[in-house]
Amino acid sequence: MSTMLIVTLPLVGIIVGFLARWIYAKNRLFSLEQKALMLKEASVAEAKNTKKEIILAAQNKILEDKREFEREIRKQRSEIQRYERRIQQKEDNLDLKISEIDKRRSEQKKLLEENKKREVRLANEEKRWQSELERVSSLSVEDAKKLLMQSIENEAKHDALALVNKFEQEAVASAEKNARNILTATMQRIATEVTTEISVTSVSLPNDEMKGRIIGREGRNIRALETLTGVDIIIDDTPEAVVISCFDPIRKTIAKIALERLIQDGRIHPVRIEEIVQKVTAEINQMIHDEGERVLFDLGIHGVRPECIRALGRLHFRTSYGQNVLAHSKEVSVLAGMLASEIGVDVAIAKRAALLHDIGKGLETDSEGGHAEIGADFARRMGEDPRVVNAIIAHHNDEEITSPEGVIVQLADAISAARPGARREILDNYIKRLENLEKIAMSFEGVEKVFAIQAGRELRIMVNHTRIDDQQTRQLAKDIARDIELQLKFPGKIRVTIIRETRVVEYAR
Repeated sequence: MSTMLIVTLPLVGIIVGFLARWIYAKNRLFSLEQKALMLKEASVAEAKNTKKEIILAAQNKILEDKREFEREIRKQRSEIQRYERRIQQKEDNLDLKISEIDKRRSEQKKLLEENKKREVRLANEEKRWQSELERVSSLSVEDAKKLLMQSIENEAKHDALALVNKFEQEAVASAEKNARNILTATMQRIATEVTTEISVTSVSLPNDEMKGRIIGREGRNIRALETLTGVDIIIDDTPEAVVISCFDPIRKTIAKIALERLIQDGRIHPVRIEEIVQKVTAEINQMIHDEGERVLFDLGIHGVRPECIRALGRLHFRTSYGQNVLAHSKEVSVLAGMLASEIGVDVAIAKRAALLHDIGKGLETDSEGGHAEIGADFARRMGEDPRVVNAIIAHHNDEEITSPEGVIVQLADAISAARPGARREILDNYIKRLENLEKIAMSFEGVEKVFAIQAGRELRIMVNHTRIDDQQTRQLAKDIARDIELQLKFPGKIRVTIIRETRVVEYAR
């Protein structure tokens, strides 16, 4: 019995537990169903409310659109009515004009009929008087016409000749007066500064000890700087200053800026000098481009090729008889624009031709001929207008001027050059002599760089060491000196110095 009880008790517990879980699950299911039913009813109610709101909003929107449509309809109707009234008014005016035109036509018709009757009467009278004149003068109508025409023709010729002579005299007098007034007004309107370029500049030093550092051990620093820049650096007793002498303003500017930076940096030795000179040379090349663009912007000239911009920029560093060439070209362009506007020719062509008239001075070329011919060939290659090309080549009368713009460029060039203090002829001749010196040396094979220094008393030449040996260097110096004696006239003597060096560069990586 006890054993049976022991077996039955767990079974009863399992059954009771199962019943309890089943009852709990059933209650839980019921509660969830109730909750789901409640959620469903709430969702249905919310959906109904939302539907009512949407329907109400749609109805309001329909009403608003309907009102807007009615307002638009009313507005269009009023516009249509206004247009109808205007059309009606125009139709009434047209009816009035048509009636007036009909009335005028009828009046004109009456006048034409009266004129025809009058012409008939005049023709009869003319015939009567012709017959009477023929009877009195004993001349036919044709003979009388010939006599009258001959008399009128002679009188007209005399009057025409007198009138032509009068007009010619007045035109000559007024043209001379007007030309004088135009040139005077133009010269009064231009007011530019007159500056004269010099070939010597000085660099200030912080102290006199800096002169020894610039010279360097056994003169290697100053020799490297002069070799790289092609200038003559003069170190004398002037306190805290050195002088840079060079006829080429671009080289002089490069040397001045490089020396100032070396002094400020403090590290002065050949390698550093070469680095600074290369960097300053790149900056000067950029400055040349910027100067060319600046003058084009100031004058309002567009469509210029990059090669032409660089050539203009180089004019900033060039002088002609002591006058800055770029400033002179800009001034000539302004004057040409004023003259062109006064006489009524193409202002843009006149300004463009005037700006480019000395472009040949800024070109790096070995071509023979004057700057006008070189500049005209360059402008032609750049696709410039034929009037511009003719104005460039004809501004020194190398060719005949074919356009009014060419005459204006020549006049403006003369005005700019003729102002007191604008030019200095001796300096330009001096610079030309130095340029000719360098050109003679560059004509020899193996020459890489040529610098005329010491005011033209020394010619420093750097040759390619792989193409010319020491023996050939001596012969080359003699040949260059001989050609200078044959081709140039100069006072005193010129020293020809040829530098041949071997430079080996290697990098440790």
